[in-house]
Amino acid sequence: MHGPAASGWLLVALCAATGAYCLLRMRSSVEEQRRTAGGEALMGFGMAAMAVPAAAFTPPSWAWPVYAVLFGTAGLHALWAARAGTRHLHHSLGAGAMVYMAVVMTLSPGAGQGHTHGGSGIPLLTGVLLLYFTGYVLVTGVRLVPVAAVAGDPAPGAGEASGWGDRPELARACRLSMGIAMVAMLLTM
Repeated sequence: MHGPAASGWLLVALCAATGAYCLLRMRSSVEEQRRTAGGEALMGFGMAAMAVPAAAFTPPSWAWPVYAVLFGTAGLHALWAARAGTRHLHHSLGAGAMVYMAVVMTLSPGAGQGHTHGGSGIPLLTGVLLLYFTGYVLVTGVRLVPVAAVAGDPAPGAGEASGWGDRPELARACRLSMGIAMVAMLLTM
């Protein structure tokens, strides 16, 4: 997962900031938003840890299987929650992509040194994941574009929870940044 150091540190900063914001979103008064924010915080911090440049820190060889088990468990939890709403399917797919990357890191030459080499994953699976997350990023980005309000319409968010952690556009921006980070990590596979 490790590329040039500068881009790696930018990816770490993006994912860690997203994870921190998701932790703050867990203070929401809406239970479903808290639960979703917790899974997204785990994903953000996990992606940040996986993106640390190898020159700065070489994880021990046991770290990659631990990541695989951790995100496999998170993926199963999201899949179980998906029976209540399809939004959780995206979370389970994201966790599955993290498991895939951790397994590739475990099995790749130089895994103990924290390096992957291009083509070390399954090209078809990597391509499918890239297509999905690229599409997700584009759709989520379009949803963030402001829409002109029609006269007489209530303001967006009127009558909804008004806490800053409950704002849907901030949650979408959080998901967008993690989607972009996922695309960047998959490109290094």
